[in-house]
Amino acid sequence: MQADTQPKQFPEGFYWGAATASYQVEGGIENNDWAKAAREGRVPVAGRSSDHYNRYEQDFDIAQELGHNAHRFSIEWARIEPEEGKFNEREIAHYRAVLQALHARGIKPYITLWHFTLPLWFSESGGFERNDSPEIFARYCAYVVEQLGDLCDSFSTMNEPSVLASNGWLRGTWPPFKRFALTDFISITNSGKSFEPKPEKGIGAVRVFFKVRKNLARAHNAAYVAIKQVKSDTDVSVVKHVILFEANWNPINKALAWFANWQWTHVFMKRVYKQCDSIGLNYYFYKKYGDTHVYEKTDMDWDIYPQGVYGGLNMLHRYGKPLFVSEAGIADARDVHRAAYIQTQVQAIWQAIEDGMDVRGHLYWSLLDNYEWALGYEKRFGLVEIDYETLERKVRPSAYVYKEICINNAL
Repeated sequence: MQADTQPKQFPEGFYWGAATASYQVEGGIENNDWAKAAREGRVPVAGRSSDHYNRYEQDFDIAQELGHNAHRFSIEWARIEPEEGKFNEREIAHYRAVLQALHARGIKPYITLWHFTLPLWFSESGGFERNDSPEIFARYCAYVVEQLGDLCDSFSTMNEPSVLASNGWLRGTWPPFKRFALTDFISITNSGKSFEPKPEKGIGAVRVFFKVRKNLARAHNAAYVAIKQVKSDTDVSVVKHVILFEANWNPINKALAWFANWQWTHVFMKRVYKQCDSIGLNYYFYKKYGDTHVYEKTDMDWDIYPQGVYGGLNMLHRYGKPLFVSEAGIADARDVHRAAYIQTQVQAIWQAIEDGMDVRGHLYWSLLDNYEWALGYEKRFGLVEIDYETLERKVRPSAYVYKEICINNAL
């Protein structure tokens, strides 16, 4: 049988690009919960990072040269609302300039309104444990969309709510460092595993975890309504991190996989999907109960299984909304796996579209090397390598493999 050599063409208007997040690349942010945790020695210091705050035009020149026609980035809440109810117009002007720079290069912006980090005034008063947190969050989201909505029509309210809730209130590796002791035995990611965060341990963290998860869903729904009131034609989404759980033939393993998928993905999505115009998928992890296969590993010690993005899209497809891959990528400092990873991932997305899933874009994580949550700068996800001493940018060879896909709109 001959190998399939026909190009796998994507729909006209498909979006190709990459993603970043404010605290991970901008630098100079000192008034949020992660910066405070770093000062206390609980997580590594972010510092100036790659100085994207000042070098965004240079970075977008690179994205344009690499054939990207879309870019996802996040707004730093602590910059916009440094004190409760007091908004910083100078920072709004900065993000307007960022958006204008993207438009000047023909790159569609996808904005994430909140990507994990909280202003100190909010985190120190309870953050999403507060009963009124949905209203506070909705006020912030509506303000930003009102100020930036003429330059962007796609806003995600929040990034990976399940990850934030589990790492902050079960595993205790992220702010506010509350840990349920039994999670010592069920770690899926290693984000923070090698860094001692000195968490508070106890059974109360579980009760608060469920409250926070519910408040995050309420916050998205409240933000959706508030955004629509200020700009009704905005496409509002949530970015959901899907861990794809599967199983072998064993009925017990099948039950475990069903329960894990329900708890990790569907409990939250059932609460928010009616207040979504589209849904973003973040995909990194695959777990098959009863699987004995030994996978190659990323630098994060995660199994290399990019084809699992198909299953992640299929899980979200049931909610009947347009989808986009908002993040998916690999930590690979030597750049030996990234090109093949991207090609396999893109082929799986093409197959999802062929099978009737309404997928509109693919945004690789990340455009730049970045601060990896609770781990610092050792892990290298970027299409573009950053020398943190000189801040020199160097495009990795795999980025040119991705470029061919982007400019041809085909694999």
